Amino acid sequence: MCGIAGLFIKNPKLEPQLGELLTKMTSTLCSRGPDSAGFAIYSAGQDGKTKLTIAGPSADYDIATAAEKLRAAVAPKAPTAIHYSHAVLTLTANEARHAREWLEANLPDVNVVSEGHRLEIFKEVGYPDDVAALFGIGAMSGSHGITHTRMATESAVSTDGAHPFSTGADQCLVHNGSLSNHASLRRQLQRDGIKIKTQNDSEVAAGYLTKQMRSGQTLEGALKSSLDDLDGFFTFVVGTEKGFGVLRDPIACKPAVMAETDDYVAFASEYKSLAGLPGISGAKVWEPKPATVYFWERS
Repeated sequence: MCGIAGLFIKNPKLEPQLGELLTKMTSTLCSRGPDSAGFAIYSAGQDGKTKLTIAGPSADYDIATAAEKLRAAVAPKAPTAIHYSHAVLTLTANEARHAREWLEANLPDVNVVSEGHRLEIFKEVGYPDDVAALFGIGAMSGSHGITHTRMATESAVSTDGAHPFSTGADQCLVHNGSLSNHASLRRQLQRDGIKIKTQNDSEVAAGYLTKQMRSGQTLEGALKSSLDDLDGFFTFVVGTEKGFGVLRDPIACKPAVMAETDDYVAFASEYKSLAGLPGISGAKVWEPKPATVYFWERS
């Protein structure tokens, strides 16, 4: 089942409310995915810096100690913020590369959840309302974000298995649906050097997009290619540094609704997630078409 919500803010005056609005949108989708939840927040970045968000295999993992060991090894002066079970280190690009290498060699249980100039991903096992509260999502500001509530059907309920999944620097994906060819595609992606940690078909979709972009495709091009290469039914919402995009499979059997005003563009699995947004009564509301890539980005 699963639930997806996304909010792209056009009016900068609303940016301080991003976390609050996303939290409310997600709360209406708890029944669609009570197993785990995740949030991708695009907040302000620092010139020449990248945010490396890390997490352990479960919420009780001592991520603060792991972050301190990592910082001591690669960047002793790097600013570090702890958000419940995740840590965000602000690094140079070279430090981020060394951090990945050091983690793989010394703390292989620690996962790099996201990397980017503006992107921070927070995801965990638990009821979505509780997950949002534990991370303090409601107090976060930013220009846009996407969120996911998961009902696990094909893989374990775990921190790694929760959405969103990173697809590259400042990019991520959430998915509602089911892919029928994910096992064979996973094997092919792993042969091509794409690392996949879980049995989650959504991570396979993320790995597919990563591979396509590494081969030179744009994200939009990779999404269009997925219509031919991915079997099953799906709604994808992808986040980028400048905005977010939406794609439904050619049958479009999973629910989706969008709303747009002069202040924002919003996506949700159900209209009730949009009902509390400011100015929704005057919004243009529509159902995105099948097999059509939509993007909203700031210039």
